[in-house]
Amino acid sequence: MKVLVDKNRCIGAGQCVRWAPEQFDQDEETGLVRPVADLIDGDLKGVGGAVKACPSGAIRFQD
Repeated sequence: MKVLVDKNRCIGAGQCVRWAPEQFDQDEETGLVRPVADLIDGDLKGVGGAVKACPSGAIRFQD
């Protein structure tokens, strides 16, 4: 699975990092999300939670 992040929609709420810290990080300067890697490695449940918890809808999966 691939993680797609729309940085134009991201508001820096940090929910993705709370749900899947092994997959997401926040830029220290802007606070915007950045995936640790393009491909999901590990817990899909955590990443799914991050996708659902994102208040701006900036994160999604792609098969």
